[in-house]
Amino acid sequence: MHDNKLAPLTETVASIDTAKHVLNSLHKFVNVGFRTLKATCTVNDKLDLNLLDEYQLASYELAFCESEISAASSFLDYSEQYKSDSLEQKMSLLFAGDTFQSVISRLKTVSTDACLDWDEIVGFEGSQAVRNLIENCNSNIVASLGERISEEEISRLPSGLDEEKELVRETFQRFSDEIVEPLAEEIHREDKDIPQVIIETAADLGCFGTCIPEKYGGLQPDEAADSLSMIVVTEELSRGSLGAAGSLITRPEIAARALLAGGTEDQQQNWLPRLAAGKILCAISITEPDTGSDVAAVTLKAKAREGGWLLNGNKTWCTFAGRSELIMMLCRTNPDLSLGYKGLSMFLIEKPSFSGHQFEHRQDGGGKLTGKAIATLGYRGMHSFDLFFEDYFVPTDSLLGGKEGEGRGFYYTMAGFSGGRIQTAARATGLMQAAFDRALNYSKERSVFDKTLNQFQLTQIKLARMLATINACRQFSYSVARLMDNGAGQMEASLVKLFSCRAAEWVTREAMQIHGGMGYAEESAVSRYFADARVLSIFEGAEEVLALKVIARELVRNI
Repeated sequence: MHDNKLAPLTETVASIDTAKHVLNSLHKFVNVGFRTLKATCTVNDKLDLNLLDEYQLASYELAFCESEISAASSFLDYSEQYKSDSLEQKMSLLFAGDTFQSVISRLKTVSTDACLDWDEIVGFEGSQAVRNLIENCNSNIVASLGERISEEEISRLPSGLDEEKELVRETFQRFSDEIVEPLAEEIHREDKDIPQVIIETAADLGCFGTCIPEKYGGLQPDEAADSLSMIVVTEELSRGSLGAAGSLITRPEIAARALLAGGTEDQQQNWLPRLAAGKILCAISITEPDTGSDVAAVTLKAKAREGGWLLNGNKTWCTFAGRSELIMMLCRTNPDLSLGYKGLSMFLIEKPSFSGHQFEHRQDGGGKLTGKAIATLGYRGMHSFDLFFEDYFVPTDSLLGGKEGEGRGFYYTMAGFSGGRIQTAARATGLMQAAFDRALNYSKERSVFDKTLNQFQLTQIKLARMLATINACRQFSYSVARLMDNGAGQMEASLVKLFSCRAAEWVTREAMQIHGGMGYAEESAVSRYFADARVLSIFEGAEEVLALKVIARELVRNI
Protein backbone atom coordinates (compact mmCIF):
# COMPACT_ATOMS: atom_id res chain seq x y z
CA MET A 1 0.00 0.00 0.00
CA HIS A 2 1.35 3.43 -1.01
CA ASP A 3 0.62 6.66 0.81
CA ASN A 4 -0.30 9.80 -1.11
CA LYS A 5 3.18 11.28 -1.04
CA LEU A 6 4.97 11.25 -4.37
CA ALA A 7 7.85 8.78 -4.50
CA PRO A 8 11.20 10.57 -4.81
CA LEU A 9 12.82 10.50 -8.23
CA THR A 10 15.89 8.77 -6.84
CA GLU A 11 13.90 5.71 -5.76
CA THR A 12 14.90 2.70 -7.85
CA VAL A 13 12.40 -0.14 -7.94
CA ALA A 14 13.93 -2.12 -10.79
CA SER A 15 17.27 -2.04 -12.56
CA ILE A 16 18.04 -1.87 -16.25
CA ASP A 17 19.14 -5.51 -16.03
CA THR A 18 15.77 -6.46 -14.56
CA ALA A 19 13.97 -4.67 -17.38
CA LYS A 20 16.10 -6.36 -20.01
CA HIS A 21 15.44 -9.75 -18.41
CA VAL A 22 11.69 -9.14 -18.58
CA LEU A 23 11.85 -7.99 -22.21
CA ASN A 24 14.00 -10.99 -23.18
CA SER A 25 11.49 -13.31 -21.53
CA LEU A 26 8.66 -11.62 -23.42
CA HIS A 27 10.61 -12.06 -26.62
CA LYS A 28 10.83 -15.79 -26.00
CA PHE A 29 7.03 -15.98 -25.94
CA VAL A 30 6.91 -14.01 -29.20
CA ASN A 31 9.38 -16.43 -30.79
CA VAL A 32 7.31 -19.38 -29.67
CA GLY A 33 4.36 -17.78 -31.46
CA PHE A 34 6.32 -17.31 -34.68
CA ARG A 35 7.66 -20.88 -34.50
CA THR A 36 4.11 -22.13 -34.11
CA LEU A 37 2.98 -20.20 -37.17
CA LYS A 38 5.91 -21.54 -39.15
CA ALA A 39 5.20 -25.15 -38.19
CA THR A 40 1.48 -24.77 -38.84
CA CYS A 41 1.88 -23.03 -42.20
CA THR A 42 4.76 -25.06 -43.66
CA VAL A 43 3.75 -27.54 -46.34
CA ASN A 44 6.32 -29.81 -47.99
CA ASP A 45 9.14 -27.87 -46.34
CA LYS A 46 7.91 -24.57 -47.79
CA LEU A 47 6.07 -21.74 -46.03
CA ASP A 48 2.53 -21.54 -47.44
CA LEU A 49 1.71 -17.83 -47.49
CA ASN A 50 -1.96 -18.46 -48.20
CA LEU A 51 -2.15 -20.64 -45.12
CA LEU A 52 -0.29 -18.01 -43.08
CA ASP A 53 -2.98 -15.51 -44.10
CA GLU A 54 -5.46 -17.60 -42.10
CA TYR A 55 -3.58 -16.47 -38.99
CA GLN A 56 -3.62 -12.73 -39.62
CA LEU A 57 -4.57 -11.70 -36.10
CA ALA A 58 -1.75 -13.70 -34.56
CA SER A 59 0.72 -12.40 -37.18
CA TYR A 60 -0.41 -8.82 -36.64
CA GLU A 61 -0.23 -8.90 -32.85
CA LEU A 62 3.12 -10.71 -32.79
CA ALA A 63 4.56 -8.16 -35.24
CA PHE A 64 3.49 -5.36 -32.91
CA CYS A 65 4.99 -7.24 -29.94
CA GLU A 66 8.30 -7.39 -31.82
CA SER A 67 8.20 -3.66 -32.56
CA GLU A 68 7.30 -2.67 -29.00
CA ILE A 69 9.99 -4.83 -27.43
CA SER A 70 12.54 -3.45 -29.90
CA ALA A 71 11.60 0.14 -29.03
CA ALA A 72 11.86 -0.50 -25.29
CA SER A 73 15.20 -2.27 -25.73
CA SER A 74 16.60 0.69 -27.67
CA PHE A 75 15.52 3.04 -24.89
CA LEU A 76 17.16 0.85 -22.23
CA ASP A 77 20.39 0.61 -24.24
CA TYR A 78 20.45 4.40 -24.54
CA SER A 79 19.80 4.96 -20.82
CA GLU A 80 22.71 2.76 -19.70
CA GLN A 81 25.12 5.63 -20.33
CA TYR A 82 23.45 7.58 -17.51
CA LYS A 83 23.45 7.08 -13.74
CA SER A 84 21.02 4.65 -12.15
CA ASP A 85 19.03 7.42 -10.46
CA SER A 86 18.94 9.67 -13.55
CA LEU A 87 15.82 10.88 -15.26
CA GLU A 88 16.90 8.99 -18.40
CA GLN A 89 17.01 5.64 -16.60
CA LYS A 90 13.78 6.26 -14.72
CA MET A 91 12.02 7.11 -17.96
CA SER A 92 13.39 4.04 -19.73
CA LEU A 93 12.16 1.83 -16.90
CA LEU A 94 8.74 3.48 -17.06
CA PHE A 95 8.57 2.77 -20.77
CA ALA A 96 9.76 -0.82 -20.30
CA GLY A 97 7.02 -1.38 -17.72
CA ASP A 98 4.36 0.05 -20.01
CA THR A 99 5.71 -2.07 -22.85
CA PHE A 100 5.43 -5.20 -20.74
CA GLN A 101 1.77 -4.52 -20.06
CA SER A 102 1.00 -3.90 -23.73
CA VAL A 103 2.89 -6.95 -24.98
CA ILE A 104 1.52 -9.34 -22.36
CA SER A 105 -2.00 -8.27 -23.33
CA ARG A 106 -1.28 -8.97 -27.01
CA LEU A 107 0.19 -12.36 -26.16
CA LYS A 108 -2.91 -13.33 -24.21
CA THR A 109 -5.09 -12.27 -27.14
CA VAL A 110 -3.33 -14.69 -29.54
CA SER A 111 -2.39 -17.38 -27.03
CA THR A 112 -4.70 -19.97 -28.64
CA ASP A 113 -3.71 -19.32 -32.28
CA ALA A 114 -0.02 -19.08 -31.37
CA CYS A 115 -0.14 -22.09 -29.02
CA LEU A 116 1.23 -20.12 -26.09
CA ASP A 117 0.92 -21.72 -22.67
CA TRP A 118 -1.59 -19.59 -20.75
CA ASP A 119 -0.40 -20.79 -17.36
CA GLU A 120 3.18 -19.99 -18.29
CA ILE A 121 2.20 -16.48 -19.38
CA VAL A 122 0.24 -15.85 -16.19
CA GLY A 123 3.03 -17.33 -14.08
CA PHE A 124 5.58 -15.04 -15.69
CA GLU A 125 3.23 -12.09 -15.24
CA GLY A 126 3.27 -12.70 -11.50
CA SER A 127 7.03 -13.16 -11.19
CA GLN A 128 9.07 -10.97 -8.88
CA ALA A 129 11.04 -9.44 -11.77
CA VAL A 130 7.85 -8.32 -13.46
CA ARG A 131 6.40 -6.99 -10.21
CA ASN A 132 9.56 -4.96 -9.64
CA LEU A 133 9.42 -3.54 -13.15
CA ILE A 134 5.73 -2.66 -12.94
CA GLU A 135 6.44 -0.69 -9.77
CA ASN A 136 8.04 1.88 -12.07
CA CYS A 137 4.59 2.48 -13.50
CA ASN A 138 2.82 3.23 -10.22
CA SER A 139 1.07 6.57 -10.07
CA ASN A 140 3.35 8.16 -7.48
CA ILE A 141 6.58 7.46 -9.34
CA VAL A 142 5.22 8.39 -12.77
CA ALA A 143 3.62 11.58 -11.48
CA SER A 144 6.90 12.59 -9.84
CA LEU A 145 8.56 12.23 -13.22
CA GLY A 146 5.90 14.39 -14.85
CA GLU A 147 6.17 16.95 -12.07
CA ARG A 148 9.90 17.28 -12.63
CA ILE A 149 9.49 17.46 -16.40
CA SER A 150 7.03 20.31 -15.98
CA GLU A 151 8.90 22.24 -13.29
CA GLU A 152 12.23 22.03 -15.11
CA GLU A 153 10.63 22.52 -18.56
CA ILE A 154 12.23 19.35 -19.91
CA SER A 155 10.86 19.13 -23.43
CA ARG A 156 13.26 16.41 -24.56
CA LEU A 157 15.86 14.06 -23.15
CA PRO A 158 19.49 14.35 -24.33
CA SER A 159 19.82 13.03 -27.87
CA GLY A 160 23.00 11.05 -27.33
CA LEU A 161 24.24 12.31 -30.70
CA ASP A 162 27.85 13.25 -31.29
CA GLU A 163 28.84 16.89 -31.64
CA GLU A 164 28.63 16.91 -35.44
CA LYS A 165 25.14 15.42 -35.57
CA GLU A 166 23.94 17.66 -32.76
CA LEU A 167 25.09 20.68 -34.77
CA VAL A 168 23.09 19.42 -37.75
CA ARG A 169 20.05 19.01 -35.51
CA GLU A 170 20.37 22.52 -34.09
CA THR A 171 20.72 24.01 -37.57
CA PHE A 172 17.47 22.49 -38.77
CA GLN A 173 15.80 23.21 -35.46
CA ARG A 174 16.37 26.91 -36.11
CA PHE A 175 15.13 26.55 -39.69
CA SER A 176 11.95 24.90 -38.43
CA ASP A 177 11.41 27.51 -35.71
CA GLU A 178 12.16 30.58 -37.82
CA ILE A 179 10.91 29.67 -41.32
CA VAL A 180 8.60 26.65 -41.27
CA GLU A 181 6.53 26.89 -38.10
CA PRO A 182 5.31 30.50 -38.64
CA LEU A 183 3.85 29.46 -42.02
CA ALA A 184 2.54 26.03 -41.06
CA GLU A 185 -0.95 26.97 -39.85
CA GLU A 186 -1.78 29.07 -42.89
CA ILE A 187 -0.59 26.31 -45.24
CA HIS A 188 -2.73 23.76 -43.42
CA ARG A 189 -5.92 25.75 -43.02
CA GLU A 190 -5.94 27.17 -46.56
CA ASP A 191 -4.45 24.02 -48.14
CA LYS A 192 -1.79 26.10 -49.86
CA ASP A 193 1.27 25.02 -51.79
CA ILE A 194 4.53 24.97 -49.86
CA PRO A 195 5.94 28.52 -50.10
CA GLN A 196 9.08 28.94 -52.13
CA VAL A 197 10.90 30.39 -49.14
CA ILE A 198 10.73 27.03 -47.38
CA ILE A 199 11.97 25.11 -50.42
CA GLU A 200 14.75 27.57 -51.24
CA THR A 201 16.02 27.82 -47.68
CA ALA A 202 15.94 24.04 -47.31
CA ALA A 203 17.95 23.72 -50.51
CA ASP A 204 20.49 26.27 -49.30
CA LEU A 205 20.97 24.19 -46.13
CA GLY A 206 21.65 21.07 -48.20
CA CYS A 207 18.41 19.48 -47.06
CA PHE A 208 17.80 17.57 -50.30
CA GLY A 209 21.25 16.01 -50.38
CA THR A 210 21.25 14.18 -47.06
CA CYS A 211 21.23 10.74 -48.71
CA ILE A 212 23.18 11.64 -51.85
CA PRO A 213 26.97 11.05 -51.93
CA GLU A 214 29.31 14.03 -51.95
CA LYS A 215 30.58 13.17 -55.42
CA TYR A 216 27.10 14.02 -56.73
CA GLY A 217 26.87 17.22 -54.68
CA GLY A 218 25.15 15.71 -51.66
CA LEU A 219 26.04 15.64 -47.97
CA GLN A 220 26.55 11.90 -47.56
CA PRO A 221 30.20 10.75 -47.50
CA ASP A 222 31.17 8.86 -50.64
CA GLU A 223 32.63 5.97 -48.68
CA ALA A 224 29.75 5.38 -46.27
CA ALA A 225 26.01 5.85 -45.84
CA ASP A 226 24.73 8.38 -43.32
CA SER A 227 21.12 7.53 -42.56
CA LEU A 228 21.45 9.06 -39.11
CA SER A 229 21.87 12.60 -40.46
CA MET A 230 18.82 12.08 -42.65
CA ILE A 231 16.83 10.99 -39.59
CA VAL A 232 17.96 13.99 -37.54
CA VAL A 233 17.07 16.44 -40.32
CA THR A 234 13.70 14.82 -41.03
CA GLU A 235 12.67 14.94 -37.39
CA GLU A 236 13.35 18.66 -37.06
CA LEU A 237 11.60 19.47 -40.35
CA SER A 238 8.55 17.48 -39.23
CA ARG A 239 8.49 19.28 -35.91
CA GLY A 240 7.90 22.48 -37.87
CA SER A 241 5.26 20.96 -40.15
CA LEU A 242 4.69 17.45 -41.44
CA GLY A 243 3.01 18.56 -44.66
CA ALA A 244 5.04 21.68 -45.40
CA ALA A 245 8.54 20.43 -44.48
CA GLY A 246 8.70 16.98 -42.91
CA SER A 247 8.35 15.19 -46.21
CA LEU A 248 10.54 17.48 -48.30
CA ILE A 249 13.46 15.06 -48.34
CA THR A 250 11.47 11.81 -48.34
CA ARG A 251 10.95 11.69 -52.07
CA PRO A 252 14.48 12.72 -53.11
CA GLU A 253 15.79 10.23 -50.55
CA ILE A 254 13.74 7.37 -52.05
CA ALA A 255 14.69 8.44 -55.58
CA ALA A 256 18.37 8.67 -54.66
CA ARG A 257 18.43 5.19 -53.11
CA ALA A 258 16.77 3.74 -56.21
CA LEU A 259 19.17 5.57 -58.54
CA LEU A 260 22.17 4.44 -56.54
CA ALA A 261 20.86 0.87 -56.48
CA GLY A 262 20.19 0.52 -60.20
CA GLY A 263 20.69 3.69 -62.20
CA THR A 264 23.17 3.89 -65.05
CA GLU A 265 26.14 6.19 -64.65
CA ASP A 266 24.51 8.69 -67.01
CA GLN A 267 21.28 8.62 -65.01
CA GLN A 268 23.12 9.12 -61.74
CA GLN A 269 25.15 12.00 -63.16
CA ASN A 270 22.05 13.59 -64.66
CA TRP A 271 19.67 13.37 -61.73
CA LEU A 272 21.56 13.10 -58.44
CA PRO A 273 23.36 16.50 -58.54
CA ARG A 274 20.14 18.30 -59.40
CA LEU A 275 18.22 16.48 -56.69
CA ALA A 276 20.94 17.24 -54.13
CA ALA A 277 20.93 20.96 -54.96
CA GLY A 278 17.13 21.18 -54.88
CA LYS A 279 17.18 22.39 -58.49
CA ILE A 280 14.47 19.88 -59.27
CA LEU A 281 11.78 18.49 -57.02
CA CYS A 282 10.62 14.92 -57.33
CA ALA A 283 7.66 12.66 -56.63
CA ILE A 284 7.36 8.89 -56.30
CA SER A 285 4.44 7.14 -57.99
CA ILE A 286 3.81 3.54 -56.98
CA THR A 287 0.22 3.20 -55.75
CA GLU A 288 -2.73 2.57 -58.05
CA PRO A 289 -6.46 2.83 -57.31
CA ASP A 290 -6.95 -0.95 -57.10
CA THR A 291 -3.60 -2.01 -55.64
CA GLY A 292 -2.98 0.02 -52.47
CA SER A 293 0.16 -1.29 -50.79
CA ASP A 294 0.32 -4.37 -53.03
CA VAL A 295 3.25 -3.18 -55.13
CA ALA A 296 3.47 -6.42 -57.16
CA ALA A 297 -0.08 -5.85 -58.48
CA VAL A 298 0.79 -2.63 -60.38
CA THR A 299 -0.89 -2.56 -63.80
CA LEU A 300 -0.12 0.85 -65.39
CA LYS A 301 1.15 -0.14 -68.82
CA ALA A 302 4.40 0.93 -70.43
CA LYS A 303 4.46 -0.26 -74.03
CA ALA A 304 7.68 -0.11 -76.01
CA ARG A 305 7.72 1.92 -79.20
CA GLU A 306 10.44 3.44 -81.34
CA GLY A 307 12.59 5.74 -79.20
CA GLY A 308 10.85 5.05 -75.93
CA TRP A 309 7.68 3.95 -74.20
CA LEU A 310 3.98 4.91 -74.12
CA LEU A 311 2.34 5.03 -70.72
CA ASN A 312 -1.36 4.38 -70.18
CA GLY A 313 -3.24 4.03 -66.92
CA ASN A 314 -3.88 5.62 -63.54
CA LYS A 315 -1.88 6.25 -60.40
CA THR A 316 -3.03 7.63 -57.07
CA TRP A 317 -1.59 9.14 -53.88
CA CYS A 318 1.38 10.58 -55.74
CA THR A 319 2.52 13.23 -53.27
CA PHE A 320 3.98 16.47 -54.66
CA ALA A 321 3.28 15.38 -58.25
CA GLY A 322 2.21 18.84 -59.38
CA ARG A 323 5.23 20.83 -58.22
CA SER A 324 7.75 18.12 -59.08
CA GLU A 325 9.78 18.12 -62.29
CA LEU A 326 10.68 14.45 -61.86
CA ILE A 327 8.33 11.55 -61.16
CA MET A 328 9.90 8.18 -60.42
CA MET A 329 7.17 5.74 -61.42
CA LEU A 330 6.65 2.00 -61.32
CA CYS A 331 5.04 0.56 -64.47
CA ARG A 332 4.27 -2.83 -65.99
CA THR A 333 6.52 -3.34 -68.98
CA ASN A 334 5.55 -6.99 -69.46
CA PRO A 335 1.78 -7.41 -69.97
CA ASP A 336 1.84 -10.97 -68.60
CA LEU A 337 0.23 -10.44 -65.19
CA SER A 338 1.28 -13.92 -64.06
CA LEU A 339 4.85 -12.58 -63.81
CA GLY A 340 3.79 -10.39 -60.87
CA TYR A 341 6.59 -8.14 -59.67
CA LYS A 342 9.01 -9.56 -62.27
CA GLY A 343 7.14 -7.71 -65.00
CA LEU A 344 7.63 -4.28 -63.42
CA SER A 345 10.11 -1.55 -64.35
CA MET A 346 10.91 1.89 -62.97
CA PHE A 347 10.84 5.05 -65.08
CA LEU A 348 12.26 8.54 -64.55
CA ILE A 349 9.67 10.90 -65.97
CA GLU A 350 10.58 14.54 -66.53
CA LYS A 351 7.73 17.06 -66.66
CA PRO A 352 7.04 20.77 -66.12
CA SER A 353 6.29 22.04 -62.63
CA PHE A 354 2.69 23.06 -61.87
CA SER A 355 1.31 24.89 -58.84
CA GLY A 356 -2.11 24.45 -57.37
CA HIS A 357 -4.47 21.51 -57.05
CA GLN A 358 -4.68 20.29 -60.64
CA PHE A 359 -2.64 20.29 -63.82
CA GLU A 360 -2.52 19.04 -67.37
CA HIS A 361 0.55 18.40 -69.50
CA ARG A 362 -0.03 17.84 -73.22
CA GLN A 363 2.80 16.58 -75.41
CA ASP A 364 3.39 17.57 -79.04
CA GLY A 365 2.76 13.97 -80.08
CA GLY A 366 -0.69 13.89 -78.48
CA GLY A 367 0.17 12.27 -75.16
CA LYS A 368 -1.36 13.69 -72.01
CA LEU A 369 -0.77 13.59 -68.27
CA THR A 370 -3.39 15.09 -65.97
CA GLY A 371 -3.35 15.35 -62.20
CA LYS A 372 -5.89 16.29 -59.58
CA ALA A 373 -5.12 16.78 -55.88
CA ILE A 374 -6.97 14.61 -53.39
CA ALA A 375 -8.71 16.52 -50.61
CA THR A 376 -7.28 15.20 -47.33
CA LEU A 377 -7.95 15.47 -43.60
CA GLY A 378 -4.38 16.59 -42.91
CA TYR A 379 -0.87 16.45 -44.39
CA ARG A 380 -1.57 19.51 -46.49
CA GLY A 381 0.93 21.57 -48.43
CA MET A 382 2.51 18.93 -50.62
CA HIS A 383 -0.82 17.69 -52.05
CA SER A 384 -1.27 14.08 -53.11
CA PHE A 385 -2.53 13.57 -56.66
CA ASP A 386 -4.53 11.19 -58.78
CA LEU A 387 -2.63 10.87 -62.07
CA PHE A 388 -4.00 9.87 -65.49
CA PHE A 389 -1.66 8.88 -68.34
CA GLU A 390 -2.94 8.75 -71.91
CA ASP A 391 -0.36 7.67 -74.53
CA TYR A 392 2.19 9.63 -72.54
CA PHE A 393 5.60 9.24 -74.18
CA VAL A 394 8.87 8.84 -72.27
CA PRO A 395 12.22 8.35 -74.04
CA THR A 396 14.28 5.15 -73.87
CA ASP A 397 16.78 6.59 -71.39
CA SER A 398 13.95 7.14 -68.90
CA LEU A 399 14.02 3.43 -67.99
CA LEU A 400 15.92 3.18 -64.70
CA GLY A 401 18.97 0.99 -65.22
CA GLY A 402 18.63 1.05 -69.00
CA LYS A 403 17.88 -2.19 -70.80
CA GLU A 404 19.28 -4.17 -67.86
CA GLY A 405 16.76 -2.46 -65.58
CA GLU A 406 13.74 -3.82 -67.40
CA GLY A 407 11.82 -6.10 -65.04
CA ARG A 408 13.76 -4.90 -61.99
CA GLY A 409 11.50 -2.06 -60.92
CA PHE A 410 10.23 -3.90 -57.86
CA TYR A 411 13.77 -4.29 -56.50
CA TYR A 412 14.55 -0.61 -57.05
CA THR A 413 11.31 0.27 -55.27
CA MET A 414 12.28 -1.83 -52.27
CA ALA A 415 15.73 -0.21 -52.19
CA GLY A 416 14.05 3.16 -51.76
CA PHE A 417 11.30 2.02 -49.39
CA SER A 418 13.55 0.90 -46.53
CA GLY A 419 14.87 4.44 -46.27
CA GLY A 420 11.36 5.81 -46.67
CA ARG A 421 10.11 3.72 -43.74
CA ILE A 422 12.77 4.79 -41.28
CA GLN A 423 12.31 8.35 -42.44
CA THR A 424 8.60 8.09 -41.77
CA ALA A 425 9.43 7.00 -38.23
CA ALA A 426 11.49 10.18 -37.88
CA ARG A 427 8.59 12.22 -39.23
CA ALA A 428 6.40 10.66 -36.55
CA THR A 429 8.93 11.56 -33.84
CA GLY A 430 9.16 15.16 -35.01
CA LEU A 431 5.39 15.49 -35.03
CA MET A 432 5.16 14.00 -31.52
CA GLN A 433 7.82 16.42 -30.30
CA ALA A 434 5.86 19.39 -31.61
CA ALA A 435 2.69 18.12 -29.93
CA PHE A 436 4.48 17.52 -26.62
CA ASP A 437 6.07 20.98 -26.64
CA ARG A 438 2.64 22.58 -27.04
CA ALA A 439 1.04 20.35 -24.40
CA LEU A 440 3.78 21.03 -21.86
CA ASN A 441 3.51 24.79 -22.31
CA TYR A 442 -0.28 24.81 -22.23
CA SER A 443 -0.42 22.67 -19.08
CA LYS A 444 1.59 25.34 -17.26
CA GLU A 445 -0.62 28.19 -18.45
CA ARG A 446 -4.14 26.80 -18.23
CA SER A 447 -5.88 26.91 -14.84
CA VAL A 448 -8.88 24.84 -13.79
CA PHE A 449 -10.29 24.32 -10.29
CA ASP A 450 -7.77 26.82 -8.92
CA LYS A 451 -4.77 24.86 -10.20
CA THR A 452 -2.74 24.89 -13.37
CA LEU A 453 -3.11 21.68 -15.36
CA ASN A 454 0.46 20.62 -14.71
CA GLN A 455 -0.28 20.39 -10.99
CA PHE A 456 -2.76 17.56 -11.47
CA GLN A 457 -1.50 14.01 -11.09
CA LEU A 458 -3.14 12.75 -14.28
CA THR A 459 -1.59 15.52 -16.37
CA GLN A 460 1.81 14.79 -14.86
CA ILE A 461 1.43 11.10 -15.72
CA LYS A 462 0.39 11.96 -19.27
CA LEU A 463 3.43 14.21 -19.73
CA ALA A 464 5.83 11.57 -18.42
CA ARG A 465 4.44 8.83 -20.64
CA MET A 466 4.37 11.09 -23.70
CA LEU A 467 8.01 12.10 -23.27
CA ALA A 468 9.05 8.49 -22.62
CA THR A 469 7.31 7.37 -25.81
CA ILE A 470 8.92 10.12 -27.88
CA ASN A 471 12.39 9.25 -26.63
CA ALA A 472 11.82 5.54 -27.26
CA CYS A 473 10.86 6.30 -30.86
CA ARG A 474 13.81 8.64 -31.30
CA GLN A 475 16.40 6.22 -29.96
CA PHE A 476 14.85 3.30 -31.86
CA SER A 477 15.15 5.24 -35.13
CA TYR A 478 18.74 6.22 -34.31
CA SER A 479 19.70 2.59 -33.67
CA VAL A 480 18.05 1.44 -36.91
CA ALA A 481 19.80 4.21 -38.85
CA ARG A 482 23.15 2.96 -37.54
CA LEU A 483 22.24 -0.59 -38.59
CA MET A 484 21.31 0.58 -42.08
CA ASP A 485 24.56 2.48 -42.40
CA ASN A 486 26.31 -0.84 -41.80
CA GLY A 487 24.35 -2.64 -44.50
CA ALA A 488 21.66 -4.17 -42.27
CA GLY A 489 18.44 -2.98 -40.64
CA GLN A 490 15.87 -3.65 -43.38
CA MET A 491 13.54 -5.50 -41.01
CA GLU A 492 14.18 -3.02 -38.21
CA ALA A 493 13.21 -0.15 -40.54
CA SER A 494 9.78 -1.73 -40.88
CA LEU A 495 9.54 -2.30 -37.12
CA VAL A 496 10.37 1.29 -36.19
CA LYS A 497 7.93 2.60 -38.76
CA LEU A 498 5.18 0.34 -37.41
CA PHE A 499 5.75 1.36 -33.81
CA SER A 500 6.44 5.09 -34.19
CA CYS A 501 3.50 5.84 -36.45
CA ARG A 502 1.02 4.22 -34.09
CA ALA A 503 2.67 6.05 -31.18
CA ALA A 504 2.24 9.39 -32.97
CA GLU A 505 -1.52 8.94 -33.02
CA TRP A 506 -1.56 8.43 -29.25
CA VAL A 507 0.84 11.24 -28.35
CA THR A 508 -0.92 13.82 -30.53
CA ARG A 509 -4.27 12.69 -29.09
CA GLU A 510 -2.97 13.20 -25.55
CA ALA A 511 -1.66 16.64 -26.49
CA MET A 512 -5.08 17.54 -27.84
CA GLN A 513 -6.73 16.15 -24.70
CA ILE A 514 -4.54 18.28 -22.43
CA HIS A 515 -5.71 21.30 -24.41
CA GLY A 516 -9.36 20.34 -23.86
CA GLY A 517 -11.80 22.25 -26.04
CA MET A 518 -9.05 24.45 -27.42
CA GLY A 519 -7.34 21.36 -28.76
CA TYR A 520 -10.30 20.71 -31.02
CA ALA A 521 -10.24 24.24 -32.44
CA GLU A 522 -8.49 24.72 -35.76
CA GLU A 523 -6.73 27.77 -34.37
CA SER A 524 -4.76 25.43 -32.10
CA ALA A 525 -1.74 23.72 -33.65
CA VAL A 526 -2.42 20.44 -31.81
CA SER A 527 -5.52 19.87 -33.94
CA ARG A 528 -3.25 19.94 -36.99
CA TYR A 529 -0.79 17.56 -35.37
CA PHE A 530 -3.60 15.12 -34.60
CA ALA A 531 -4.94 15.25 -38.16
CA ASP A 532 -1.46 14.90 -39.65
CA ALA A 533 -0.53 11.96 -37.42
CA ARG A 534 -3.33 9.83 -38.84
CA VAL A 535 -1.67 9.49 -42.24
CA LEU A 536 1.58 8.08 -40.87
CA SER A 537 0.24 4.56 -40.33
CA ILE A 538 -1.08 4.52 -43.90
CA PHE A 539 1.64 5.71 -46.25
CA GLU A 540 5.09 4.16 -46.86
CA GLY A 541 3.46 0.79 -46.16
CA ALA A 542 0.05 0.63 -44.48
CA GLU A 543 0.20 -0.67 -40.92
CA GLU A 544 -1.61 -3.91 -41.71
CA VAL A 545 0.43 -4.67 -44.82
CA LEU A 546 3.66 -3.87 -43.02
CA ALA A 547 2.79 -6.10 -40.08
CA LEU A 548 1.41 -9.02 -42.09
CA LYS A 549 3.21 -9.04 -45.42
CA VAL A 550 6.63 -7.76 -44.39
CA ILE A 551 7.39 -8.20 -40.69
CA ALA A 552 5.46 -11.36 -39.82
CA ARG A 553 6.45 -13.15 -43.01
CA GLU A 554 10.13 -12.45 -42.57
CA LEU A 555 10.15 -13.31 -38.87
CA VAL A 556 8.28 -16.55 -39.51
CA ARG A 557 10.68 -17.50 -42.30
CA ASN A 558 13.78 -16.77 -40.24
CA ILE A 559 12.72 -18.10 -36.85
